[in-house]
Amino acid sequence: MTERYPIEAYADASEAARAAAEAIADWLVAGLAEDDRASFVATGGSTPGEVYDLLSTLPLPWEQISVTLSDERWVAPDQPESNARLLRERLLVGAAAAANFVPLWSDLASAEDAAEAAEAVIAELLPTDVVLLGMGEDGHIASLFPGSPVLEEGLDPLGGSLVIAAPKGDPAPPQDRLSLTLYALRQSYLILVLIRGEAKRRVIEEGAGLPIHALLDAAGETPVRILWSPS
Repeated sequence: MTERYPIEAYADASEAARAAAEAIADWLVAGLAEDDRASFVATGGSTPGEVYDLLSTLPLPWEQISVTLSDERWVAPDQPESNARLLRERLLVGAAAAANFVPLWSDLASAEDAAEAAEAVIAELLPTDVVLLGMGEDGHIASLFPGSPVLEEGLDPLGGSLVIAAPKGDPAPPQDRLSLTLYALRQSYLILVLIRGEAKRRVIEEGAGLPIHALLDAAGETPVRILWSPS
């Protein structure tokens, strides 16, 4: 444990995935007790797949739940790299297919145009009930990468933008991306950060000044749970 950023340790990835799925379901149900709609911000990558498998089997009122993404690659939704495709294959199946999926990607001329178009639809979801994030070994969250030319805008906790376009190339991966900003991410009732491995734990406990730390420092009254497993 670390005093600044408490970490919940789980025996393995499956145990951490179960904890994440249970927390997401609980907060969606709590949100529906207060309103007739609830919203969930999902993440891409390899880590959350088991979370989505578990969530998709739960008997939630999915038709009252909206699902969007923390970030998206600027690729068509049928491409293997698409986070929307990951959700369609792992979360939005069976009864969960009734959920309202709100994509960041749209068939426009550029990622900048798509980010501008997504701004209004994301605004309608805020505040969200629960956000699930992963983290890279460089400390990035969503598509807010250290060294990115749009990082200052993306990490402004009081900034006006909810969605930005993140350009491809060093230090980011070789695709343009769309990303929710820190300003958008922190407008939630719960934030979960799901990570694996000693290297990522060290980034949180021993690092400083990275996007993950900006999120943790700016969360304010929003509870943030860091769910870690060794592998």
